[in-house]
Amino acid sequence: MSQVLLIEDHQTVRDGLQLALTRQGHTVHAVGTGEQGLDRLRRTSSDVVVLDLMLPGMDGFEVCRRIRQLGDLPIIMLTARNDDMDVVAGLEAGADHYVVKPVRARVLEARIRAVLRRTGGESRRPVGERAAVEQYGPLTIDRAALVVNKDGTPVGLAPTELRLLLALSHTPGQVLSRQQLLEAVWEHGYLGDSRLVDACVQRLRAKIEIDSSAPVFIQTVRGFGYRFGPL
Repeated sequence: MSQVLLIEDHQTVRDGLQLALTRQGHTVHAVGTGEQGLDRLRRTSSDVVVLDLMLPGMDGFEVCRRIRQLGDLPIIMLTARNDDMDVVAGLEAGADHYVVKPVRARVLEARIRAVLRRTGGESRRPVGERAAVEQYGPLTIDRAALVVNKDGTPVGLAPTELRLLLALSHTPGQVLSRQQLLEAVWEHGYLGDSRLVDACVQRLRAKIEIDSSAPVFIQTVRGFGYRFGPL
């Protein structure tokens, strides 16, 4: 049974989602502010956070950044509109996925199950993935232990960032389209939304590249997608 932390200030929405997710077998801890959510995370464990962006006081973007400082917990953000600026800002703050309001409980529950498959006991490797330690200059990727080091220091990657790195580095030099990466990392429910890929690439570059403005490992191939280097 998964532990879901729901941070939503609108009581009717909060109560409705809590009831619907509980009926689906999740244990839901619901709070109304970002401060309460962060306090809850420090005291108890959760498997996934569902986070509204428009919160009173500390907004969802700041809450998202602070959760990322605490660890690699998956974050699904709720946004009141399908606005590119809101979505991209939330993804760049560290969110893994998003759901546009008004939220359909069935859609949100599907997102939760998808992220749990990828980050928990149900996670799976791509077919033929090598279970070995790979060295790329200062970067070490341990596929068996799911650990990444840069210059001997562990790199803290969120689950989606790690899966993106594993997918790209599985075939160094091969160009993967955004659509291929969406299918490999986010599964079929996210087909067509390249913002998820681009924002995750940006976060990943900031963590593994020596200079994220001149990336060596995650290279952009204009008009096609991304490939893993160095070549």
